Amino acid sequence: MTADLTALAAELPGGVLVTDPDIVAGYRQDWAADPDAGTPLAVVRATSTEDVQAVVRWAAAHRVPVVPRGAGSGLSGGSSAVDGGLVLSTERMRAITVDPVTRTAVVQPGLLNVEVKQAVAEHGLWYPPDPSSFEICSIGGNAATNAGGLCCVKYGVTTDYVLGMQVVLADGSAVRLGGPRLKDVAGLSLTKLFVGSEGTLGVITELTLKLIPAQPPRSTMVASFATVDAAAEAVLAITRTLRPAMLEFMDQASIGAVEDSLRMGLDRSARALLLAQSDAPGGAAQEEIAAMVAACESCSATEVFATDDPDEGEAFTAARRAVFPAVQALGSLLLEDVGVPMQALPILIAGVEAIAADCAVRICVVAHAGDGNTHPLIVFDPDDADETARAQRAFGEVMDLAIRLGGTITGEHGVGRLKRDWLPNQLGPDVMALTRQIKNALDPDGILNPGAILS
Repeated sequence: MTADLTALAAELPGGVLVTDPDIVAGYRQDWAADPDAGTPLAVVRATSTEDVQAVVRWAAAHRVPVVPRGAGSGLSGGSSAVDGGLVLSTERMRAITVDPVTRTAVVQPGLLNVEVKQAVAEHGLWYPPDPSSFEICSIGGNAATNAGGLCCVKYGVTTDYVLGMQVVLADGSAVRLGGPRLKDVAGLSLTKLFVGSEGTLGVITELTLKLIPAQPPRSTMVASFATVDAAAEAVLAITRTLRPAMLEFMDQASIGAVEDSLRMGLDRSARALLLAQSDAPGGAAQEEIAAMVAACESCSATEVFATDDPDEGEAFTAARRAVFPAVQALGSLLLEDVGVPMQALPILIAGVEAIAADCAVRICVVAHAGDGNTHPLIVFDPDDADETARAQRAFGEVMDLAIRLGGTITGEHGVGRLKRDWLPNQLGPDVMALTRQIKNALDPDGILNPGAILS
Protein backbone atom coordinates (compact mmCIF):
# COMPACT_ATOMS: atom_id res chain seq x y z
CA MET A 1 0.00 0.00 0.00
CA THR A 2 1.00 3.61 -0.52
CA ALA A 3 1.11 5.79 2.56
CA ASP A 4 -2.17 7.41 1.53
CA LEU A 5 -3.94 4.08 1.19
CA THR A 6 -2.55 3.06 4.55
CA ALA A 7 -4.16 6.15 6.04
CA LEU A 8 -7.47 5.23 4.42
CA ALA A 9 -7.23 1.64 5.65
CA ALA A 10 -6.77 2.96 9.19
CA GLU A 11 -10.19 4.64 8.97
CA LEU A 12 -11.95 1.44 7.88
CA PRO A 13 -12.72 -1.87 9.59
CA GLY A 14 -10.28 -4.68 8.95
CA GLY A 15 -10.61 -6.37 5.57
CA VAL A 16 -12.74 -3.64 4.03
CA LEU A 17 -9.92 -2.20 1.90
CA VAL A 18 -8.62 -4.77 -0.60
CA THR A 19 -5.48 -4.39 -2.70
CA ASP A 20 -4.79 -8.02 -3.63
CA PRO A 21 -4.41 -7.83 -7.46
CA ASP A 22 -6.28 -11.08 -8.05
CA ILE A 23 -9.28 -9.90 -6.05
CA VAL A 24 -9.15 -6.38 -7.47
CA ALA A 25 -9.19 -7.80 -11.01
CA GLY A 26 -12.61 -9.30 -10.36
CA TYR A 27 -14.04 -5.83 -9.76
CA ARG A 28 -12.77 -4.18 -12.95
CA GLN A 29 -15.85 -4.92 -15.05
CA ASP A 30 -19.56 -5.45 -14.67
CA TRP A 31 -21.56 -7.95 -16.73
CA ALA A 32 -21.15 -5.73 -19.82
CA ALA A 33 -17.45 -6.76 -19.87
CA ASP A 34 -16.32 -3.30 -20.97
CA PRO A 35 -12.98 -3.90 -22.77
CA ASP A 36 -11.78 -0.42 -21.80
CA ALA A 37 -12.24 -0.93 -18.05
CA GLY A 38 -9.30 0.37 -16.02
CA THR A 39 -7.29 -1.04 -13.15
CA PRO A 40 -8.17 0.52 -9.78
CA LEU A 41 -5.81 1.18 -6.87
CA ALA A 42 -8.04 -0.81 -4.55
CA VAL A 43 -11.51 -2.13 -3.85
CA VAL A 44 -13.42 -1.01 -0.78
CA ARG A 45 -16.16 -3.42 0.35
CA ALA A 46 -18.04 -1.04 2.61
CA THR A 47 -20.10 -2.26 5.54
CA SER A 48 -21.80 1.00 6.55
CA THR A 49 -22.61 4.54 5.55
CA GLU A 50 -19.67 5.63 7.69
CA ASP A 51 -17.32 3.46 5.60
CA VAL A 52 -18.63 5.08 2.44
CA GLN A 53 -18.17 8.54 3.93
CA ALA A 54 -14.57 7.78 4.89
CA VAL A 55 -13.78 6.56 1.38
CA VAL A 56 -15.38 9.52 -0.38
CA ARG A 57 -13.74 12.05 1.93
CA TRP A 58 -10.34 10.46 1.30
CA ALA A 59 -10.99 10.39 -2.42
CA ALA A 60 -12.10 14.03 -2.46
CA ALA A 61 -8.98 15.10 -0.57
CA HIS A 62 -6.71 13.25 -3.02
CA ARG A 63 -8.77 13.82 -6.21
CA VAL A 64 -9.10 10.06 -6.70
CA PRO A 65 -12.02 8.70 -8.77
CA VAL A 66 -14.61 6.55 -7.01
CA VAL A 67 -16.69 4.03 -8.96
CA PRO A 68 -19.69 2.77 -6.95
CA ARG A 69 -20.59 -0.86 -7.59
CA GLY A 70 -23.43 -3.14 -6.54
CA ALA A 71 -23.61 -6.78 -7.57
CA GLY A 72 -21.77 -6.22 -10.85
CA SER A 73 -24.75 -7.35 -12.95
CA GLY A 74 -24.96 -4.07 -14.87
CA LEU A 75 -25.16 -4.24 -18.65
CA SER A 76 -23.91 -0.82 -19.77
CA GLY A 77 -20.46 -0.51 -18.22
CA GLY A 78 -21.78 1.72 -15.47
CA SER A 79 -19.40 0.25 -12.89
CA SER A 80 -16.33 -0.21 -15.08
CA ALA A 81 -13.25 0.58 -13.01
CA VAL A 82 -11.10 3.64 -13.67
CA ASP A 83 -7.30 3.53 -13.75
CA GLY A 84 -5.90 4.75 -10.44
CA GLY A 85 -9.31 5.00 -8.79
CA LEU A 86 -11.25 3.12 -6.15
CA VAL A 87 -14.07 0.67 -6.68
CA LEU A 88 -16.56 1.21 -3.86
CA SER A 89 -18.63 -1.95 -3.47
CA THR A 90 -21.82 -1.95 -1.39
CA GLU A 91 -22.25 -5.76 -1.57
CA ARG A 92 -21.74 -6.19 2.19
CA MET A 93 -24.41 -3.63 3.16
CA ARG A 94 -27.38 -5.99 3.47
CA ALA A 95 -29.73 -4.91 6.27
CA ILE A 96 -33.49 -4.67 5.82
CA THR A 97 -36.33 -3.57 8.08
CA VAL A 98 -39.94 -4.06 6.99
CA ASP A 99 -42.81 -1.99 8.38
CA PRO A 100 -46.10 -3.68 7.42
CA VAL A 101 -48.14 -0.81 8.86
CA THR A 102 -46.75 1.86 6.53
CA ARG A 103 -46.02 -0.78 3.87
CA THR A 104 -42.42 0.31 3.53
CA ALA A 105 -39.01 -1.31 3.79
CA VAL A 106 -35.72 0.35 4.71
CA VAL A 107 -33.03 -1.49 2.80
CA GLN A 108 -29.27 -1.23 2.44
CA PRO A 109 -28.04 -1.32 -1.17
CA GLY A 110 -26.24 -4.67 -1.14
CA LEU A 111 -29.36 -6.78 -0.64
CA LEU A 112 -30.42 -8.59 -3.81
CA ASN A 113 -33.73 -7.81 -5.44
CA VAL A 114 -34.96 -11.35 -4.79
CA GLU A 115 -34.00 -11.07 -1.11
CA VAL A 116 -36.09 -7.91 -0.77
CA LYS A 117 -39.03 -9.72 -2.35
CA GLN A 118 -38.62 -12.69 0.00
CA ALA A 119 -38.32 -10.53 3.12
CA VAL A 120 -41.44 -8.48 2.41
CA ALA A 121 -43.43 -11.53 1.30
CA GLU A 122 -43.24 -12.77 4.90
CA HIS A 123 -45.53 -9.83 5.72
CA GLY A 124 -47.92 -10.47 2.82
CA LEU A 125 -46.36 -7.64 0.81
CA TRP A 126 -44.70 -7.30 -2.58
CA TYR A 127 -41.92 -5.23 -4.11
CA PRO A 128 -42.85 -5.26 -7.84
CA PRO A 129 -39.79 -4.14 -9.90
CA ASP A 130 -38.38 -7.39 -11.30
CA PRO A 131 -35.43 -7.25 -13.68
CA SER A 132 -34.73 -10.53 -15.47
CA SER A 133 -31.63 -10.73 -13.27
CA PHE A 134 -33.66 -10.26 -10.07
CA GLU A 135 -31.96 -13.24 -8.45
CA ILE A 136 -28.47 -11.73 -8.79
CA CYS A 137 -28.87 -7.94 -9.05
CA SER A 138 -28.68 -5.66 -6.01
CA ILE A 139 -31.34 -3.22 -4.93
CA GLY A 140 -28.76 -0.42 -4.87
CA GLY A 141 -27.82 -1.12 -8.46
CA ASN A 142 -31.51 -1.19 -9.37
CA ALA A 143 -31.89 2.30 -7.92
CA ALA A 144 -28.71 3.56 -9.59
CA THR A 145 -29.98 2.55 -13.03
CA ASN A 146 -33.73 2.92 -12.40
CA ALA A 147 -34.16 -0.73 -13.34
CA GLY A 148 -37.39 -2.09 -14.76
CA GLY A 149 -38.43 -5.64 -15.51
CA LEU A 150 -41.13 -7.94 -16.73
CA CYS A 151 -44.10 -6.67 -14.71
CA CYS A 152 -43.31 -2.98 -15.13
CA VAL A 153 -45.82 -2.61 -17.96
CA LYS A 154 -48.47 -2.54 -15.22
CA TYR A 155 -46.61 -1.77 -12.00
CA GLY A 156 -43.90 0.72 -12.99
CA VAL A 157 -40.14 0.85 -12.50
CA THR A 158 -37.80 1.34 -9.55
CA THR A 159 -38.31 5.08 -9.19
CA ASP A 160 -42.02 4.49 -8.62
CA TYR A 161 -41.16 2.58 -5.42
CA VAL A 162 -38.33 4.69 -3.96
CA LEU A 163 -39.78 6.97 -1.30
CA GLY A 164 -36.51 8.06 0.25
CA MET A 165 -32.82 7.38 0.59
CA GLN A 166 -29.60 8.16 2.37
CA VAL A 167 -26.90 9.22 -0.04
CA VAL A 168 -23.25 10.19 0.45
CA LEU A 169 -22.30 13.22 -1.59
CA ALA A 170 -18.99 13.99 -3.29
CA ASP A 171 -17.62 15.80 -0.23
CA GLY A 172 -18.34 12.83 2.04
CA SER A 173 -21.40 14.29 3.71
CA ALA A 174 -24.46 12.07 4.10
CA VAL A 175 -27.97 13.42 3.55
CA ARG A 176 -31.41 11.89 3.95
CA LEU A 177 -33.97 12.54 1.25
CA GLY A 178 -37.66 11.69 1.39
CA GLY A 179 -38.93 9.08 3.81
CA PRO A 180 -41.80 6.66 4.50
CA ARG A 181 -44.52 9.11 3.47
CA LEU A 182 -46.59 8.15 0.43
CA LYS A 183 -47.34 11.82 -0.25
CA ASP A 184 -44.57 14.38 0.24
CA VAL A 185 -43.94 17.33 -2.08
CA ALA A 186 -41.92 19.50 0.30
CA GLY A 187 -38.95 21.01 -1.51
CA LEU A 188 -37.35 19.86 -4.75
CA SER A 189 -37.79 16.25 -5.83
CA LEU A 190 -34.20 15.35 -5.00
CA THR A 191 -34.88 11.67 -4.36
CA LYS A 192 -35.93 11.27 -8.00
CA LEU A 193 -32.77 13.06 -9.11
CA PHE A 194 -30.54 10.41 -7.60
CA VAL A 195 -32.54 7.42 -8.85
CA GLY A 196 -31.04 6.56 -12.22
CA SER A 197 -27.97 8.78 -11.76
CA GLU A 198 -25.66 5.74 -11.95
CA GLY A 199 -23.43 6.79 -9.05
CA THR A 200 -22.40 10.05 -10.74
CA LEU A 201 -24.07 12.35 -8.18
CA GLY A 202 -23.71 10.39 -4.94
CA VAL A 203 -23.46 6.94 -3.39
CA ILE A 204 -26.76 5.50 -2.17
CA THR A 205 -26.33 3.77 1.19
CA GLU A 206 -29.97 3.21 2.19
CA LEU A 207 -33.34 3.11 0.43
CA THR A 208 -36.87 3.48 1.72
CA LEU A 209 -39.08 1.41 -0.58
CA LYS A 210 -42.82 1.48 -1.10
CA LEU A 211 -44.50 -1.93 -0.90
CA ILE A 212 -47.92 -3.08 -2.05
CA PRO A 213 -50.14 -6.05 -1.17
CA ALA A 214 -49.04 -9.40 -2.55
CA GLN A 215 -49.70 -9.92 -6.24
CA PRO A 216 -52.91 -11.85 -6.94
CA PRO A 217 -52.69 -15.21 -8.74
CA ARG A 218 -51.77 -14.84 -12.42
CA SER A 219 -53.24 -16.35 -15.53
CA THR A 220 -50.93 -16.81 -18.49
CA MET A 221 -51.18 -16.77 -22.27
CA VAL A 222 -48.53 -17.84 -24.78
CA ALA A 223 -48.99 -17.13 -28.49
CA SER A 224 -46.82 -18.08 -31.46
CA PHE A 225 -46.67 -16.19 -34.75
CA ALA A 226 -45.38 -16.86 -38.26
CA THR A 227 -44.13 -13.28 -38.62
CA VAL A 228 -42.63 -10.67 -36.32
CA ASP A 229 -45.00 -8.05 -37.75
CA ALA A 230 -48.02 -10.11 -36.69
CA ALA A 231 -46.71 -10.42 -33.14
CA ALA A 232 -45.97 -6.70 -32.96
CA GLU A 233 -49.47 -5.89 -34.19
CA ALA A 234 -50.88 -8.21 -31.52
CA VAL A 235 -48.97 -6.25 -28.88
CA LEU A 236 -50.62 -3.04 -30.08
CA ALA A 237 -54.03 -4.72 -30.17
CA ILE A 238 -53.63 -5.90 -26.56
CA THR A 239 -52.32 -2.64 -25.11
CA ARG A 240 -54.96 -0.60 -26.91
CA THR A 241 -57.59 -1.74 -24.40
CA LEU A 242 -55.82 -3.74 -21.68
CA ARG A 243 -53.11 -3.28 -19.08
CA PRO A 244 -51.54 -6.74 -18.74
CA ALA A 245 -49.38 -7.65 -15.76
CA MET A 246 -46.77 -8.89 -18.23
CA LEU A 247 -46.40 -8.71 -22.02
CA GLU A 248 -43.12 -10.10 -23.33
CA PHE A 249 -41.77 -10.78 -26.84
CA MET A 250 -39.21 -13.33 -28.05
CA ASP A 251 -37.98 -13.68 -31.63
CA GLN A 252 -37.08 -16.97 -33.33
CA ALA A 253 -33.41 -16.78 -32.38
CA SER A 254 -34.28 -16.22 -28.71
CA ILE A 255 -36.82 -19.04 -28.76
CA GLY A 256 -34.20 -21.41 -30.20
CA ALA A 257 -31.54 -20.40 -27.68
CA VAL A 258 -33.90 -20.94 -24.74
CA GLU A 259 -35.10 -24.25 -26.14
CA ASP A 260 -31.47 -25.40 -26.48
CA SER A 261 -30.99 -24.52 -22.83
CA LEU A 262 -34.24 -25.61 -21.17
CA ARG A 263 -35.77 -28.20 -23.54
CA MET A 264 -39.34 -27.22 -22.64
CA GLY A 265 -40.99 -27.76 -26.01
CA LEU A 266 -41.12 -24.21 -27.38
CA ASP A 267 -42.02 -23.96 -31.08
CA ARG A 268 -38.70 -23.40 -32.84
CA SER A 269 -40.45 -22.74 -36.14
CA ALA A 270 -42.29 -19.68 -34.79
CA ARG A 271 -40.84 -16.36 -35.88
CA ALA A 272 -42.10 -14.74 -32.67
CA LEU A 273 -43.65 -15.60 -29.31
CA LEU A 274 -45.70 -13.45 -26.95
CA LEU A 275 -45.96 -14.20 -23.24
CA ALA A 276 -48.74 -12.33 -21.46
CA GLN A 277 -50.16 -12.48 -17.95
CA SER A 278 -53.11 -11.03 -16.08
CA ASP A 279 -53.41 -10.69 -12.31
CA ALA A 280 -56.78 -8.97 -12.31
CA PRO A 281 -58.82 -9.94 -9.22
CA GLY A 282 -61.49 -12.58 -9.23
CA GLY A 283 -62.74 -13.79 -12.58
CA ALA A 284 -61.44 -10.67 -14.32
CA ALA A 285 -58.10 -12.35 -15.03
CA GLN A 286 -59.78 -14.99 -17.16
CA GLU A 287 -61.68 -12.26 -18.99
CA GLU A 288 -58.45 -10.37 -19.72
CA ILE A 289 -56.69 -13.51 -20.90
CA ALA A 290 -59.65 -14.31 -23.17
CA ALA A 291 -59.40 -10.80 -24.64
CA MET A 292 -55.66 -11.26 -25.23
CA VAL A 293 -56.27 -14.62 -26.89
CA ALA A 294 -58.82 -12.99 -29.19
CA ALA A 295 -56.37 -10.18 -30.02
CA CYS A 296 -53.63 -12.65 -30.93
CA GLU A 297 -55.98 -14.77 -33.01
CA SER A 298 -57.15 -11.66 -34.86
CA CYS A 299 -53.48 -11.00 -35.68
CA SER A 300 -53.01 -14.45 -37.21
CA ALA A 301 -51.37 -16.26 -34.30
CA THR A 302 -50.47 -19.80 -35.35
CA GLU A 303 -50.97 -21.21 -31.86
CA VAL A 304 -52.37 -19.79 -28.62
CA PHE A 305 -52.20 -21.45 -25.20
CA ALA A 306 -53.78 -20.18 -21.97
CA THR A 307 -53.54 -21.49 -18.43
CA ASP A 308 -54.56 -20.60 -14.89
CA ASP A 309 -52.02 -23.04 -13.46
CA PRO A 310 -49.36 -21.01 -11.60
CA ASP A 311 -46.64 -23.61 -12.14
CA GLU A 312 -47.21 -23.65 -15.90
CA GLY A 313 -47.22 -19.87 -15.97
CA GLU A 314 -44.01 -19.68 -13.95
CA ALA A 315 -42.31 -22.14 -16.32
CA PHE A 316 -42.96 -19.81 -19.25
CA THR A 317 -41.83 -16.81 -17.22
CA ALA A 318 -38.60 -18.67 -16.37
CA ALA A 319 -38.10 -19.32 -20.08
CA ARG A 320 -38.35 -15.60 -20.78
CA ARG A 321 -35.92 -14.77 -17.97
CA ALA A 322 -33.49 -17.36 -19.37
CA VAL A 323 -33.01 -15.53 -22.67
CA PHE A 324 -29.89 -13.55 -21.72
CA PRO A 325 -27.83 -16.50 -20.40
CA ALA A 326 -29.12 -18.76 -23.19
CA VAL A 327 -28.07 -16.34 -25.91
CA GLN A 328 -24.78 -15.67 -24.13
CA ALA A 329 -23.93 -19.35 -24.68
CA LEU A 330 -23.77 -18.53 -28.42
CA GLY A 331 -20.91 -16.04 -28.06
CA SER A 332 -19.99 -12.68 -26.57
CA LEU A 333 -22.82 -10.15 -26.41
CA LEU A 334 -23.38 -6.46 -26.93
CA LEU A 335 -26.64 -5.86 -25.10
CA GLU A 336 -29.08 -3.13 -26.07
CA ASP A 337 -32.16 -1.90 -24.24
CA VAL A 338 -33.59 0.69 -26.56
CA GLY A 339 -37.18 1.80 -26.19
CA VAL A 340 -39.68 3.44 -28.52
CA PRO A 341 -43.27 4.70 -28.38
CA MET A 342 -45.61 1.75 -28.69
CA GLN A 343 -46.77 2.53 -32.21
CA ALA A 344 -43.15 2.41 -33.41
CA LEU A 345 -42.46 -1.05 -31.98
CA PRO A 346 -43.06 -2.95 -35.26
CA ILE A 347 -40.80 -0.50 -37.11
CA LEU A 348 -38.05 -0.90 -34.50
CA ILE A 349 -38.11 -4.69 -34.63
CA ALA A 350 -38.07 -4.68 -38.45
CA GLY A 351 -35.26 -2.15 -38.42
CA VAL A 352 -33.16 -4.30 -36.09
CA GLU A 353 -33.60 -7.24 -38.47
CA ALA A 354 -32.39 -5.05 -41.34
CA ILE A 355 -29.37 -3.89 -39.35
CA ALA A 356 -28.45 -7.49 -38.53
CA ALA A 357 -28.59 -8.40 -42.22
CA ASP A 358 -26.61 -5.33 -43.32
CA CYS A 359 -23.90 -5.83 -40.68
CA ALA A 360 -23.86 -9.62 -41.15
CA VAL A 361 -24.21 -10.32 -37.43
CA ARG A 362 -26.69 -12.33 -35.40
CA ILE A 363 -29.08 -10.23 -33.34
CA CYS A 364 -31.53 -11.98 -31.04
CA VAL A 365 -34.45 -9.81 -29.96
CA VAL A 366 -36.38 -10.06 -26.71
CA ALA A 367 -38.57 -7.30 -25.38
CA HIS A 368 -40.75 -5.95 -22.62
CA ALA A 369 -43.15 -5.44 -25.48
CA GLY A 370 -45.94 -3.96 -23.39
CA ASP A 371 -43.95 -0.77 -22.78
CA GLY A 372 -41.85 -0.68 -25.97
CA ASN A 373 -38.57 -1.58 -24.24
CA THR A 374 -36.67 -3.85 -26.62
CA HIS A 375 -33.47 -5.83 -26.00
CA PRO A 376 -31.56 -6.61 -29.19
CA LEU A 377 -28.71 -8.96 -28.20
CA ILE A 378 -25.82 -8.75 -30.66
CA VAL A 379 -23.79 -11.97 -30.76
CA PHE A 380 -20.17 -11.87 -31.94
CA ASP A 381 -16.79 -13.56 -31.69
CA PRO A 382 -14.37 -11.23 -29.85
CA ASP A 383 -11.42 -13.04 -31.45
CA ASP A 384 -12.69 -12.08 -34.91
CA ALA A 385 -11.68 -8.44 -35.41
CA ASP A 386 -13.90 -7.95 -38.46
CA GLU A 387 -16.96 -9.44 -36.80
CA THR A 388 -16.31 -7.41 -33.66
CA ALA A 389 -16.22 -4.22 -35.74
CA ARG A 390 -19.47 -5.18 -37.47
CA ALA A 391 -21.11 -5.91 -34.11
CA GLN A 392 -20.05 -2.52 -32.78
CA ARG A 393 -21.42 -0.83 -35.90
CA ALA A 394 -24.72 -2.65 -35.41
CA PHE A 395 -24.76 -1.56 -31.75
CA GLY A 396 -24.57 2.09 -32.76
CA GLU A 397 -27.05 1.75 -35.62
CA VAL A 398 -29.67 0.24 -33.31
CA MET A 399 -29.38 3.24 -30.99
CA ASP A 400 -29.51 5.65 -33.94
CA LEU A 401 -32.67 3.90 -35.13
CA ALA A 402 -34.32 4.19 -31.71
CA ILE A 403 -33.54 7.91 -31.56
CA ARG A 404 -34.95 8.47 -35.07
CA LEU A 405 -38.16 6.77 -33.97
CA GLY A 406 -38.54 9.16 -31.04
CA GLY A 407 -37.26 6.58 -28.57
CA THR A 408 -34.46 6.18 -26.07
CA ILE A 409 -31.03 4.55 -26.02
CA THR A 410 -31.83 2.92 -22.68
CA GLY A 411 -35.08 1.98 -21.00
CA GLU A 412 -33.68 0.36 -17.86
CA HIS A 413 -30.01 -0.67 -18.11
CA GLY A 414 -28.56 2.84 -17.86
CA VAL A 415 -26.21 4.79 -20.10
CA GLY A 416 -22.98 3.72 -18.39
CA ARG A 417 -19.88 4.06 -20.53
CA LEU A 418 -21.02 1.97 -23.47
CA LYS A 419 -23.82 4.34 -24.54
CA ARG A 420 -22.65 7.75 -23.40
CA ASP A 421 -21.52 8.88 -26.88
CA TRP A 422 -25.11 8.57 -28.15
CA LEU A 423 -26.71 10.43 -25.24
CA PRO A 424 -26.28 13.92 -26.76
CA ASN A 425 -28.07 12.74 -29.91
CA GLN A 426 -31.10 11.82 -27.83
CA LEU A 427 -31.15 14.67 -25.32
CA GLY A 428 -29.87 17.58 -27.40
CA PRO A 429 -27.41 20.33 -26.40
CA ASP A 430 -29.65 22.20 -23.97
CA VAL A 431 -30.46 19.17 -21.83
CA MET A 432 -26.85 17.98 -21.98
CA ALA A 433 -25.72 21.39 -20.72
CA LEU A 434 -28.24 21.23 -17.88
CA THR A 435 -27.06 17.71 -17.02
CA ARG A 436 -23.47 18.94 -16.80
CA GLN A 437 -24.51 21.86 -14.60
CA ILE A 438 -26.15 19.47 -12.13
CA LYS A 439 -23.12 17.16 -12.19
CA ASN A 440 -20.72 20.07 -11.63
CA ALA A 441 -22.82 21.45 -8.77
CA LEU A 442 -22.92 18.18 -6.87
CA ASP A 443 -19.50 16.82 -7.86
CA PRO A 444 -17.31 19.81 -8.76
CA ASP A 445 -14.09 17.77 -8.89
CA GLY A 446 -15.67 15.02 -10.99
CA ILE A 447 -14.58 12.15 -8.73
CA LEU A 448 -17.87 10.19 -8.72
CA ASN A 449 -17.98 7.57 -11.46
CA PRO A 450 -16.16 9.66 -14.06
CA GLY A 451 -16.87 8.58 -17.63
CA ALA A 452 -20.29 7.15 -16.84
CA ILE A 453 -23.16 9.02 -18.57
CA LEU A 454 -20.89 12.01 -19.34
CA SER A 455 -17.57 11.86 -21.17
